[in-house]
Amino acid sequence: MRINEVERMVGITQKNIRFYEKEGLLSPQRSPENGYREYGPKEVETLKRIRLLRRLAIPIDEIRNLQTMRLSLQDVLKRHSVTLGEQSSNLLKVQAVCTQMLEKQESFDELNADLWLAGLDQMEKEGTRFMDVKQWDRDRKKRGSLLAALVFCLLLAAVVALLLWAALLDPEAAPPLIIMMALLTIPLAGVLIALLQRLKEIEGGEEDVAAKY
Repeated sequence: MRINEVERMVGITQKNIRFYEKEGLLSPQRSPENGYREYGPKEVETLKRIRLLRRLAIPIDEIRNLQTMRLSLQDVLKRHSVTLGEQSSNLLKVQAVCTQMLEKQESFDELNADLWLAGLDQMEKEGTRFMDVKQWDRDRKKRGSLLAALVFCLLLAAVVALLLWAALLDPEAAPPLIIMMALLTIPLAGVLIALLQRLKEIEGGEEDVAAKY
């Protein structure tokens, strides 16, 4: 089957299917004749399972752990149930605060922000979370991507330093300066482009789309 057929059968977009392939959750075979991806019943069933779990708001990383058998389905569902329970409890507490604010019947200009913020601070100390969890996850992923890019740049700088050191020891055997510059700039440019694309995806591209399924 081609991807447009799978799209109709599973009920998700081609963009989502490509996203799951990129995340390593799906690995269709390629046709030896034309190199196109070929999907079979196994891939369709995998996508249906992924769609089910995503609609339950189970994270991509947890689905990957299921596929690699690091965790069982029971483990993932238990952990997710605990997380949902915590979120539900937090939402009920937030709802209670909103109800209390409604009962005060204050206008925006009359709102005593210090009083309410003090109450929210106390609730946070007791375990209630008011922060944007999705934004926190995006920031965490951004930090990971930036750290990986930094490590690569440091390794690249070490290679260039070794080349320069070798050139100083034996100038005649050293490669031309333009080649040495290319060894530095081409990989560095590739890393920066990949980093920018990854940050864009984290901020709101394919991941937000995939989260809907």
